[in-house]
Amino acid sequence: MFTTVETLQSPSGAALAWRRQGAVSPERGVLMISHGLAEHSARYARFAAFMAAQGFHVYAHDHRGHGATRASDAPLGRYAGTQGVAKVVADVRAMRDRVGASHPGLPVILFGHSMGGLIALNAAEDDPKRYAGLAIWNSNFNPGLAGRAAQIILATEKMLKGSDVPSGVLPKLTFGAWGKSIAGHTTDFDWLSHDPAEVALYVNDPLCGFDASVSMWIDLFELTFAGARPDRLRKLPSALPVHLVGGGEDPATNGGREIRWLSQRMATTGFERVTTIIYPTMRHETLNETERDRAMRDFADWCLTTVADKRI
Repeated sequence: MFTTVETLQSPSGAALAWRRQGAVSPERGVLMISHGLAEHSARYARFAAFMAAQGFHVYAHDHRGHGATRASDAPLGRYAGTQGVAKVVADVRAMRDRVGASHPGLPVILFGHSMGGLIALNAAEDDPKRYAGLAIWNSNFNPGLAGRAAQIILATEKMLKGSDVPSGVLPKLTFGAWGKSIAGHTTDFDWLSHDPAEVALYVNDPLCGFDASVSMWIDLFELTFAGARPDRLRKLPSALPVHLVGGGEDPATNGGREIRWLSQRMATTGFERVTTIIYPTMRHETLNETERDRAMRDFADWCLTTVADKRI
């Protein structure tokens, strides 16, 4: 299990709450976890324990506006009053510095789920030589015209009521719509997983499922449209190993279609080592699905191959 929560003072001004699981077999590398929207890093304890057994030191921190991380400009549901994207990415850099100081020479893999994948790709593009591998799971970098329309809606909400209050529209267009898309759903969050116990844990967690502010939604779309731009993707080494995962029943990525879109975008941009897996019967939270053991094993195999010949 994760160690007790510790705190790291980030140059962004945030006191980052972070957790660590040390490798319990001969060390092979480090895995940094970037969690999703309206959740927190403690939910990755099972995944961390599994990867630690494969020889990875695992680090996970709560992003601004989430979990136990604290910042004067980042209450629950907001990255920051201004420059939210720059600050949330700076926090990832601060954690990478912390990891490097503790494990010099070990290769580092950056993993991001959903919103965490948006952050992870942008963070890797800003520090392209600091990661041995990049994993992006269940993230939608291709919202298309609907995403542009959402930006207009958010700009209107900001003008009418400010940016530091919950959006009245985006939760309905995302979480609400995804919940209703699941036939026979018994909760608003059945879109996360087929496992009712995991859904219940999310629903009953006071640090999960909250409404993000207008400013956080604005920042999320900035991360989305920036991350997959060809000019930014080209900042990354073409030989960087990338692991993309989606669920065939995940409404947040259109049944994995947007994962395939990102895979094709990367291939077109020149990436040489992109692994793409769509698990047909999985929904949004792969790590909390009924077939999670299979997904974790596949990922561990990829990680072990990725770090086999790397020391950075």
